[in-house]
Amino acid sequence: MARIAFIGLGNMGLPMARNLLKAGHTLSGFDLVQATVAQLASEGARAATSARDAASSVDAVISMLPAGRQVEELYLGEEGLLAALPADCLVLECSTIAPSAARRVHRAAAAHGVAMLDAPVSGGTAGAAAGSLTFMIGGAAQTLERARPLFLAMGHHLFHAGADGAGQLAKLCNNLLLAVQMIGTAEAMALGTRCGLDASVLAEIMRQSSGGNWVLERYNPWPGVHANSPASHGYQPGFMAGLMAKDLGLAQETALQAGSAIPMGSLALNLYRLLLQQGLGGQDFSAVQKLFIDQA
Repeated sequence: MARIAFIGLGNMGLPMARNLLKAGHTLSGFDLVQATVAQLASEGARAATSARDAASSVDAVISMLPAGRQVEELYLGEEGLLAALPADCLVLECSTIAPSAARRVHRAAAAHGVAMLDAPVSGGTAGAAAGSLTFMIGGAAQTLERARPLFLAMGHHLFHAGADGAGQLAKLCNNLLLAVQMIGTAEAMALGTRCGLDASVLAEIMRQSSGGNWVLERYNPWPGVHANSPASHGYQPGFMAGLMAKDLGLAQETALQAGSAIPMGSLALNLYRLLLQQGLGGQDFSAVQKLFIDQA
């Protein structure tokens, strides 16, 4: 069993850390919100007073932070965590950040002799709690083999996307497509119901037809269609709209750097920013449905 420092105990990080504890690993946890640190400590982890304290005498560091700025602040610079880690330590950076930022941290880790993987996740808070996350992994294949037992304590599916930063690229492409699917489904649901179709009947017709997609299968944005979806529970977040807007912004930045056109992604970003302007950034990303309901 490994000694692990887990940095970032938010909506995703806390259940991920719990699954590592359940798998028998020894955990030190740190977050700026002390209540979450205390909660994890009550379940068997050591409550750390800082990121460096959490990472003292560990085999691996796992971080799950809101944005690239926090990730770079954690790892880089004279006061950064990389300077304090032993050369045989393993770093699993599971936040969703810009591929360019991930590569900067990779380069710094290599300079310190530390093995690192960028490994953003898909599956939302439900997947984090169930230990069924999908990891999209960038970095060396031999490092992935070292990390495999840790990933499998938190998820079911591991995809080696390629070299440093490739995990982040795959995640941004995935979330761009997910946003487009969600918006298209919300638009179609609103049109059909406005014209008199039963929402559940319409959803099933589209699910079984050529318009079928993951959103229609598992995450319909129309309230009442899926009993367990956020839409049927006041859009309580599994994955917040604000985070989707962040990821779409990162996809747009990446596309500009690559000279790639993403017209649908750009439109999706504008619609999610509109949702944020309406004060709905803390709701689930399926709350984009409200942009179309309000027009009905």
